[in-house]
Amino acid sequence: MAQLSDDCFAFGGKLMSVDEAIELIKRTLTPVAGTEPVPLGAADGRVLAADVLAPQPLPPFDNSAVDGWAVAFADLNAGGETRLPIGGRIAAGASSQGIRVAGRAVRVFTGAPIPNGSDTIFMQEDTRWDDTHVTLPHGLRRGANLRRAGEDVAVGSVLLPAGRRLRPQDLALAAAMGKIELPVRSRLRVAIFSTGDELREPGSSLPANATYDSNRTLLQALMQRDEVTVLDLGIIRDYPALLCERLIGAAQTCDLIVTTGGVSTGEEDHVKTAVEAAGRIFFWRIGIKPGRPVAMGVVKGTPFLGLPGNPVAAFVTYCCVVRPVMARLSGAVAEFPRTAPVRMGFDYRKKLGRREFVRVHLARLADGSTEARLFPKSGAGILTSLTDADGMLVLPEDQADIKAGAMMPFLAYEMLL
Repeated sequence: MAQLSDDCFAFGGKLMSVDEAIELIKRTLTPVAGTEPVPLGAADGRVLAADVLAPQPLPPFDNSAVDGWAVAFADLNAGGETRLPIGGRIAAGASSQGIRVAGRAVRVFTGAPIPNGSDTIFMQEDTRWDDTHVTLPHGLRRGANLRRAGEDVAVGSVLLPAGRRLRPQDLALAAAMGKIELPVRSRLRVAIFSTGDELREPGSSLPANATYDSNRTLLQALMQRDEVTVLDLGIIRDYPALLCERLIGAAQTCDLIVTTGGVSTGEEDHVKTAVEAAGRIFFWRIGIKPGRPVAMGVVKGTPFLGLPGNPVAAFVTYCCVVRPVMARLSGAVAEFPRTAPVRMGFDYRKKLGRREFVRVHLARLADGSTEARLFPKSGAGILTSLTDADGMLVLPEDQADIKAGAMMPFLAYEMLL
């Protein structure tokens, strides 16, 4: 469990940018202790705890990249076609020992080891042959269609670096080296709860002026995709003493506490008071929309994040703040989500010093290019802007008036999930 000092998140600036928040996360948080070996089949999505070194080269031996003919380049006619006698046949999995290539062509198949002395392979569809000889075209370069031992991975090199969140292709690379398990970080334990007297559980009766809680469902699903263990503490009413009690209990069993709602400065926003009674809170005045306010603090040595109650703001701040915090605590790289440039199809005006996440549709134009079009509803409580739009344009802090045609970073929802 992460144990932090009460002032580890202190920030002297008046307004924190998203990039500054992520740098602060990198500086102040350390990975949660604990590693475990897991089988390859269970390692997808887990964070690698230590560098994995290559115990052998990949490929492990020189082999053919195609079905064709292995020859020595020195035997080829420099001015035209070459006709060579057939000197043997090597299939994938067979041995090339004892097969001589000098002055001959050896039939090889994809993945087959090549005989000593061969350094060039002709694709079978480029050649002509009968029972005794093969005719090879002119102009092939030395080394063509040959995969040298270690050209993909050299023995002793870092096969997979510590801190990587493992993907299927990473597991395939480990399997190609004969690995059956990998050392990974223990799963992060995250406690989540929503606050507010107006909230009700889905499926229960809904009194007048009450709403169903959607934020915990959103956070739990996002966290499960991020391979963390979630402790769902439900809805906690707006009573500071009860909030404080629940926060202290969560801090004793979890590595991170995440709440939604109650972190603003209104009279009924009690999370700040509850956290300060059990630790310390720092309001991150992050220049972000939607997303203000976001609170970060420490409860009995355990990091605390308080997200806004509006669902779109909770989603945005999860991607920009919670996910980097969880990555850092898990030993992975804390970074802002990757974007791709998309052309804007509308004019937009925003405040300087604030990064805005504008929900958009992507439209394919007649010329084949893609244009971002503004989603018609933009409030921080509009859940359909998460379900019916394609993603968000990330409009930077240093621009206020952005004109149609400008290329802006785009975050696709499918890349965030």
